[in-house]
Amino acid sequence: MAIDIGITEKQRAKIAEALSHMLADSYILYLKTHNFHWNVTGPMFQTLHIMFMDQYTEQWNALDLIAERIRALGYPAPGSYKRYAVLSSIKEEEGVPAARGMILQLVAGQEAVVRTARAAFKVADTADDQPTADLLTQRMEIHEKNAWMLRSLLEDDGTAVSAKRAKK
Repeated sequence: MAIDIGITEKQRAKIAEALSHMLADSYILYLKTHNFHWNVTGPMFQTLHIMFMDQYTEQWNALDLIAERIRALGYPAPGSYKRYAVLSSIKEEEGVPAARGMILQLVAGQEAVVRTARAAFKVADTADDQPTADLLTQRMEIHEKNAWMLRSLLEDDGTAVSAKRAKK
């Protein structure tokens, strides 16, 4: 059945593609955050364990919202690790870094999701797609706040946190 929601098929395809990148980045960040929740050690264990759990739980719930928006636009949502590896700008962590390394990677991941959301927002805004724009605005606000909270954990050591360093 044809979709007639005031957004052309070509626009819907572009939005769905942008949201697919958002879903992939969000899923990889969710997985990384959950991994770090399980494996964090050290003097900040309790703080990080709880913070990571709060963040991955919120991220898990957001995955459904993003995927369902792709479906509402008439396209299949990607759902495999292979596809996420192609679509995501965030690299998976195969090891277990120290707590500080986890924080740096998660700051970089949160910021990457914000950049992906910002790019997708431009596509949605051009198509006058308010529901997608609203979803992306909410995601940007959450991920910017998460990045700030994670960065604040590193401020006591006098080190300026750079997400670019964390990507190395």
